[in-house]
Amino acid sequence: MKFEVTAGIRDRGGKGVARQLRRNGKIPAVLYGQGECLLLTMSPDSLVKIVKSHAATTALISVTLDGGVSGAKTRTALLRDFQVDPVSGEVLHADLFEVSMDKAIRIKVPVSLIGGTPAGLKEGGVLHHNLRELHVECLPSQIPDAIQVDASGLNIGQGIHVKELQAIEGVRFLDDPDQMVVSVAVPISEAKLEALLTTGPPAEPGKEPEVIAKGKEAAAAKEGAAPAAGEKAGAAAAPAAGAEKKEASKAEKKEAKK
Repeated sequence: MKFEVTAGIRDRGGKGVARQLRRNGKIPAVLYGQGECLLLTMSPDSLVKIVKSHAATTALISVTLDGGVSGAKTRTALLRDFQVDPVSGEVLHADLFEVSMDKAIRIKVPVSLIGGTPAGLKEGGVLHHNLRELHVECLPSQIPDAIQVDASGLNIGQGIHVKELQAIEGVRFLDDPDQMVVSVAVPISEAKLEALLTTGPPAEPGKEPEVIAKGKEAAAAKEGAAPAAGEKAGAAAAPAAGAEKKEASKAEKKEAKK
């Protein structure tokens, strides 16, 4: 998909300038790439049309520069980023990235599922759309609007990997070939789901649960404290027994004298 827009050149940046442009019905933008950075002003209508399109981040934008600028008056770019007012939904700012039509670029392309409802879903399976974007490398003129994946024939337990995608002329997939793009998983029962939610993480092999370990430590501490207490009681009782023996010995001597 391709769009055509006209942009003016501005010589100043900053929040004050941006607010003034918006009051005048324009949107501030920046064109990066090819060794320069140009400050632009654009019509909000042209940007809104691009942003709301299904291929906003992959569409080529032909930018005609209106004003004093050296070099080509028309540049080809991609919409790299944009800011939207969270309340009004109006586009506030846009970043464009200039590209060369004869140099390959790397870009993210959205994945579009086609072919209708997968067969596995009709049997109760759960659809997992694992990759919603794919990294690709190609010339700007060969950027696809979306990578179409036919998942209609998938049964429960089946999926489509990156390496199984249909080849696109001039486009090279950069993601891991073994990565899953879309799959249909086995449905999980309510009992199993509840068990997974209520069961804590498994303990490490050979390691007792923390609660049991703490209980054993407490028991060992009590056992170690008992003999110590007995020893102290015995030590305290020994002098008392000695004193009783001395008193008895004195009494016996008195009786003998009498």
